[in-house]
Amino acid sequence: MVPNSLKINFVHRQSAHCESGVAANLLSHHGINISESLAFGIGAALFFGYFPFIKINGLPLTTFRGATGQILKRATKGLGVQAKRHRFRDPEKAMNALDRIIGQGIPVGMQTGVYWLPYFPPALRFHFNAHNIVVYGKEGTEYLVSDPVFDEPVVCSRTDLIKARFAQGALAPKGKMYYLTRVPDHVDIAMAIVRGIRDVCKTMLKIPFPLIGVRGIRFLARQIANWPEKLGESRASLNIGHVIRMQEEIGTGGAGFRFIYAAFLQEAAEILGEKRLLNISKRMTEIGDRWREFALFGVRNCKGRALEGNTYPAMADILLDCANQEDKLFRDLADLIS
Repeated sequence: MVPNSLKINFVHRQSAHCESGVAANLLSHHGINISESLAFGIGAALFFGYFPFIKINGLPLTTFRGATGQILKRATKGLGVQAKRHRFRDPEKAMNALDRIIGQGIPVGMQTGVYWLPYFPPALRFHFNAHNIVVYGKEGTEYLVSDPVFDEPVVCSRTDLIKARFAQGALAPKGKMYYLTRVPDHVDIAMAIVRGIRDVCKTMLKIPFPLIGVRGIRFLARQIANWPEKLGESRASLNIGHVIRMQEEIGTGGAGFRFIYAAFLQEAAEILGEKRLLNISKRMTEIGDRWREFALFGVRNCKGRALEGNTYPAMADILLDCANQEDKLFRDLADLIS
């Protein structure tokens, strides 16, 4: 069992997104010193999906990332790193397993529910169950936590951590934890970058399902244009507010992910010696700005402060423009690394 006081020599680095931050910090701890943006790109994290049949707080799921755990899974596979993942039904077994692994000096990543993490300010505690953190030690009944969205490490009691690990509802974590077990002496960063780019291009362009990738963005745009007439102003406002929250508040979402991916392409340009990636990076940043413009229009509508021209059809037009630009960008990117 883990001693009453244990602290692994783990370097906490703040990041824009929890899972890519956890992935980068765990890999760096084990000797692969990469940035969050590299972990994000190698992990093929950029994604879009609109799933009206999946409800979050009673509203359709709009997601700008793949399935929880995908970033670390793809990043470790691309880099030849081995990792173990566990889920649990019994909270005591889950906590005993956590104690056992950190007792071996291994930092542990885990999926949690934000609402039950007491160090989050009350205004930011909501029912979202796909938040990733790292536990790197223990002092009595309190665990030392590296939560990458905070600037400094925090602590969390055993009781609260159990609640967070076994939060109920959509995307329930079910005690999920993970940690790295073997890191090769040499990793091919360049090859991992190319694989990550290919995976994202495939996801955004080639999945034959109308709710995913560029097709999904266009589908959502068509829905938004009709929401006031179809749903009524009140329900339309709730729906657009939910989309904006998923985009801007949960894991940095639509615009933020595009900015992270632009940073990844900048790093990739240097590592691969391919300067043409810098232009694509610049275009990705401009697309992120358009997503932010869409969010601004949406927030104004939700608050009853819409300016002339901030209509639902106007928001739909912005999304269609984003879709068209991303369609061209990912085709150019796929051609460049083929």
